[in-house]
Amino acid sequence: MIETVSIGIIGDYDPNRPVQLATNEAIYHAADHLSTKVNIAWIPTQSILTSEGQQKLEQSAGLWAAPGGAYQSLDGALRGIKFARELNRPFLGT
Repeated sequence: MIETVSIGIIGDYDPNRPVQLATNEAIYHAADHLSTKVNIAWIPTQSILTSEGQQKLEQSAGLWAAPGGAYQSLDGALRGIKFARELNRPFLGT
């Protein structure tokens, strides 16, 4: 059985930003190399200030602070990073 890993990306997804498309592709490429399935969830920074956004953080096995773009809510982004650090979740900040 192939394991599925959930990765949360802290950031405001915009399909017109090539770096964000590349982020998804990098994760899919790594999962393929490791023979693992991956579930990617972009977590909008504004939503992190709500219980729904917090729930998405909790459901993620690892978190990545999205590269290449301004966050709509810097406070939300920082709370997501704090969540990862305080709960010792795997975290990548680029």
